[in-house]
Amino acid sequence: MRETVSVALPGREYDVVIGPGLLAEAGALIAPLLRRRRVAVITESRVAALHLENLRRGLAAEDIAMSALELEPGEGTKDWANLQRCVDWLLDEQIERGDVVVAFGGGVIGDLVGFAAAVLRRGVRFVQIPTSLLAQVDSSVGGKTGINAKQGKNLIGAFHQPSLVLADTEVLSTMPARDFLAGYGEVVKYGLLGDAAFFDWLEAQGPALAADDMAARVEAVRRSVQMKADIVERDETEQGDRALLNLGHTFGHALEAATGYSDRLLHGEGVAIGCALAFELSARLGLCPQEDPSRLRAHLAEMGMKTDLKDIPGDLPEAEALLALMGQDKKVVDGRLRFVLARGIGQAFAGAEVDNADVLTLLRDALRTR
Repeated sequence: MRETVSVALPGREYDVVIGPGLLAEAGALIAPLLRRRRVAVITESRVAALHLENLRRGLAAEDIAMSALELEPGEGTKDWANLQRCVDWLLDEQIERGDVVVAFGGGVIGDLVGFAAAVLRRGVRFVQIPTSLLAQVDSSVGGKTGINAKQGKNLIGAFHQPSLVLADTEVLSTMPARDFLAGYGEVVKYGLLGDAAFFDWLEAQGPALAADDMAARVEAVRRSVQMKADIVERDETEQGDRALLNLGHTFGHALEAATGYSDRLLHGEGVAIGCALAFELSARLGLCPQEDPSRLRAHLAEMGMKTDLKDIPGDLPEAEALLALMGQDKKVVDGRLRFVLARGIGQAFAGAEVDNADVLTLLRDALRTR
């Protein structure tokens, strides 16, 4: 039960290997990349406690030595201080340009360690071993790396493609249910943005996927990764089509900032709510059928996910403050917000300019239902 998706970027090609039991085979899969049989692994404490020894054994099976740095879990780790800590540690480990760094964790670790690899010695190779559903289907593929700033999320970074991605779907079974479902927000996004048949499949198979059906998990990761790979091949640095991958993110990132990047709202939860808001905005603008936002929310609710601002615990800023946070988004061009909207499920399009008044009305209505 193994699938391989190739990301065919000229001169920077790599494979995304998907399936159970890949940690045990990590040595055999990584060995062809190595000039000397050692790797530097950066992970976080929760992942290390569960899986680091399994990775060590998988590497040792091919006589590959491993040194490891453990960081604290959570979005707060994606900052300047931890970037410096990673780079200093890699330099202390005497990692050379021909060596390989391994990012072993969820999206936070992948983004941070990928950025450290990008700036270390002006670029060293790295391997992504994503341990969360969100990272397996989205953040580990495509080469976006970076850290957060006080002004907003992912505003500092670089495009730096991995040399290999190992998505061990067996690892997903150790995820807390909330974290797994947060990652499912990114899976749903792929059906919404360009594959209505995939959204149909998720409506039918989502409960089995959440209940640890391995075949369903492998297929969901494969289809998500294949769609992302196709988009990245067309538009590596987000000049056009790749912006579609930001469906739900303009709203979601603002909500994450408003909640202090805390566990009040996980990234994938913000994306799910953001997708619902993007479809609601599309319907209000007459772009998509009125039934589509309801259908999306019904599926998210069936999966036990957050669907609206009312599902976020604690106080939220007023609509004007949320709009100001959206103004820090990377999709702003000439001071104007650009949204990914939809003409229907599976029919998203990027670059839509929307009057601030329409966005404010939507946000005020959403806040009023809290």
